Amino acid sequence: MSRMVLPKERWYGTGRRKSAIARVWLVNGKGSVRVNHQDVDAFALGRQLLVQHIREPLEATKTADRFDVRALALGGGVTGQSGAVRLGIARALLEFDPALRPVLRRGGYLTRDPRAKERKKYGRKRARRGFQFTKR
Repeated sequence: MSRMVLPKERWYGTGRRKSAIARVWLVNGKGSVRVNHQDVDAFALGRQLLVQHIREPLEATKTADRFDVRALALGGGVTGQSGAVRLGIARALLEFDPALRPVLRRGGYLTRDPRAKERKKYGRKRARRGFQFTKR
């Protein structure tokens, strides 16, 4: 008895930025993007630059109207979460079609941004700022 292989209906990608982590699923659909159970415009608090930032990997690969994006983002702020969602979308697209790698790589969508908050050191006020020096 042979098993019939069904076409995959969901593709998954994980994205990280600063202290934010996003779990992203691409589902066959019409192009809606929902983050944390709300529309992307409501999630980004009306900041169109963040909305555009999230959609960039889909537009670069010309798959914006082919998938619905569902993402759950935790930790950090809105900017970090949107960056994490963007990386998650790019990785999910790679799982969908590995041939998209050159396009995604050229746009810089597969590179994880390593910048994170530096930890506070002892004997300092913040990570690098020392206490004010007084001569007398």
